[in-house]
Amino acid sequence: MGLIQGLIDILRRSRSSEGASDEKTVALREAAGATIDDEEDGWRRLSGDAQRDLSPLSQARMQETAVYLWDGNLLANRIVELPLAYLLAGGVKLRSEDSGLQPAIDRFWSDPINSMDLKLPKKVRELALYGEQCWPAFVNEVDGHVRLGYLDPSLIATVVVDPDNPEQAIGIVTVKDKRGAARRYRVIVNGPEDVFTERTREIRASFTDGDCFFFTVNDLSNGRRGRSDLRAPADWVDAYDQFLFGELDRANFLRAFVWDVELTGADADKVKQRSKEIQAPRPGSVRVHNESEKWSAVSPNLQAADSGEAARLFRNHALGGATIPEHWFGGGGDVNRATGESMGEPTFKIFSMRQRTLKHILECVGRYVIRQKIIAETAAEPEWDDPRLKVEAVFPEMTARDTTKYAAALQQAVVAVALAVDKKLLTLDKALALIAAIAGRLGVDIDPARELAAVAEKAAESDAGDVYTTASRA
Repeated sequence: MGLIQGLIDILRRSRSSEGASDEKTVALREAAGATIDDEEDGWRRLSGDAQRDLSPLSQARMQETAVYLWDGNLLANRIVELPLAYLLAGGVKLRSEDSGLQPAIDRFWSDPINSMDLKLPKKVRELALYGEQCWPAFVNEVDGHVRLGYLDPSLIATVVVDPDNPEQAIGIVTVKDKRGAARRYRVIVNGPEDVFTERTREIRASFTDGDCFFFTVNDLSNGRRGRSDLRAPADWVDAYDQFLFGELDRANFLRAFVWDVELTGADADKVKQRSKEIQAPRPGSVRVHNESEKWSAVSPNLQAADSGEAARLFRNHALGGATIPEHWFGGGGDVNRATGESMGEPTFKIFSMRQRTLKHILECVGRYVIRQKIIAETAAEPEWDDPRLKVEAVFPEMTARDTTKYAAALQQAVVAVALAVDKKLLTLDKALALIAAIAGRLGVDIDPARELAAVAEKAAESDAGDVYTTASRA
């Protein structure tokens, strides 16, 4: 009875609790959540979901293939090394317009860790091979001296861009190491942080592992990674290599031969018996036989057409994509001096475009060096348009110019503009602009406005008002 009574009491309490639940409804919520990737930094692309970059696997494969071809393929090696030689063989100088800041530039350039004369060709070569370069910067807080490091492009996991301007990279996130940690570098922009919006500044503040330079080539405005100079011609230069190896095998086969022995009137048994007795004659030996046995040396006739035109077709397809004329790679053709010079002009235009990119890169680094020097001395961040930050990367001429025709043209232009000015048909500034246009062909840059101001100043200082008389007296 006690057990039964206990069960009845439990049942009553259960019913009473059900009644209470009917009177008071309890709200229930299903558990839900979302995983937040801290590498995304809470931003989304302004350009939407359009994908202009290669996948991470394709990016890594492109870089590995480029290095492999550069190392083992002569044609691919020349596509990379020829522009490099024209750009850097004569050396590069980095000059500050403020002579007081030039020692900081020189110290950076010749620093034993930076060693720019030695390392710059490597950096430019890898920019062409990998399509991008990332250099972490380390600054001495006492004197502002800058040293550059190196980050292998294969270690870049994500390039974070400005959410308000997808053309501007603001941070680099590396792949995770063995401990699962990734480094976050803030991309250097030569200016105060207020050049960015408040939202972008908050994102940049999360990159706390240092500052870095990040440069790309062969990229798009809405892309974040660069592409190798060898990405497009990779298959073709490899096919050209395979074609040449095939021609080498064919040449070896053509040099091979066998002895063909014909026995007249011999049955199968005599042929087998003679084959056991016969031996190939040694060079210079004497062979004697009767009219029933005939010997002849037989070489293969593969009926293959001349492969020279095919090789030229494949080679020029790859070289043409790199804007390199064929006579630069051992293919003379019908080229003479006149046509050779005209064929080289498109190539030098392409090289000049890469030179402008390299000029921007070096001047960007130079401005950063001066910025850090000014910050260390004044404890103040200079504005991005501070005239002290002006730096110029000076490159030598890519090739020797025939200055004879330009010198003759300059002489004729000076006489012509002097006559036009004397007849009041041309103003001085336009006359000097015409002279400057031809002088530029000789490698001398003239600013007409600055030159006229200098002439007027010299004329004012001269007693007779003749600047040339003053110059001769000096």
